[in-house]
Amino acid sequence: MHPLNAAESAPEVGRAPGAAGLGQPGCPPEVAELRGRVAAFVRERVMPCEPVLDAGGAPARTALRRLQDEAKQAGLWALPIPEEYGGQGIGLARYAHLAEVEGASDHGPAALGSAPLLDVLMLGRHARPAVREQRLPALTSGGLRACYAMTEPDTPGTDPVSTTARAVAGPDGSWTLHGRKWFITGAGEADLVTVMARIDGAGTGTDGLSLFLVPTTAPGFTVLRELPVLGAGGQWEIELDGVTVPSDHMVGERGEALRIAGERLRLGRVLRCLRWLGQAERAFDLMCRRANSREQSSGPLAGRQLVQQLVFDSLLALRTTRPLVYEAVARLAAGEDARLETGMAKVAAARMLQQVADAAIQVHGAAGLGPDTALPGLFRTGRAARLLDGPDELHVAAVARRVLRDYDVTPRTDPSGR
Repeated sequence: MHPLNAAESAPEVGRAPGAAGLGQPGCPPEVAELRGRVAAFVRERVMPCEPVLDAGGAPARTALRRLQDEAKQAGLWALPIPEEYGGQGIGLARYAHLAEVEGASDHGPAALGSAPLLDVLMLGRHARPAVREQRLPALTSGGLRACYAMTEPDTPGTDPVSTTARAVAGPDGSWTLHGRKWFITGAGEADLVTVMARIDGAGTGTDGLSLFLVPTTAPGFTVLRELPVLGAGGQWEIELDGVTVPSDHMVGERGEALRIAGERLRLGRVLRCLRWLGQAERAFDLMCRRANSREQSSGPLAGRQLVQQLVFDSLLALRTTRPLVYEAVARLAAGEDARLETGMAKVAAARMLQQVADAAIQVHGAAGLGPDTALPGLFRTGRAARLLDGPDELHVAAVARRVLRDYDVTPRTDPSGR
């Protein structure tokens, strides 16, 4: 039996994520039908393929291409990608309701063509015209895959001032890059990598930090190793040893890396939060079905008060986190400053996913630790979420500082001493 068919022979049974009375507050009626179609595709087509997709290699690539073809045929492809680049152009305010159910599986965004959204938006806004024309349609169609490289070994990812990767200007306007980056999602399968590097001779501040689009086939580009995260693959370390790219492969202008990265990170964090909501609902659904179906001599687990406590606490975490995430969505969609809302949502959603997945494992007992449910992967995602795109501590401190500034009534002395 082909591995893909083997995976499809044991689909995850039960309702769609979110069906356990959680609802979808505020989902516009015109989006509800599409949301149901996306949820069904992820549940019926993507989730059964997860064992193959998680294992990687040629069978995973074959399975993913098949899912992508099915998504295109179903009219579900590239929903949030702008129309000018080949997508369906659904804006963030509406796409948010789709992102939850799409992200219930880690492989949902790739299967449905939403995974390149951050790269497409970044390159669409900041890449040179020739690069946009050549690369963006292929990224949208799935013909090219891209990733983003910022973090470096032995350098705090939250302190870009410490970036050690270097870009040296050539006499013909080209750029030659040297350095190493790690924990890069998808680098092992990528065709393009956006690399943050310091322009040689630009000093040690942030003004010299710039972004460069690097083809992974360029001489000097090496994928050094995969970096399993709590046993799961998908993260990579790369080296750039004299990789030369043309002048038009700088993304944005000199010294604009942090501004462009900020745009990308704010949207990326909100998208992650939405997907974590979908994954937490999936864990919640598994937990409730287990509680009702698992019989003991004294009756089903659902009758135990401690199990009821886990269900209540998990539902409370989900219901209180969702409004924080959607407040951040609303501010981003309106073009408003969403740094405070994004920071709170990111911390709350990461903690919530870890809490709900842990509770679901507890209700499953030993079965929750094994390969027969999605729970180990959901818990792993929840734990990693508290470090992705900045650790909890970074966001807690940043939000608190912004709030406390508004309460600061310390008298200020003007330069004249009055």
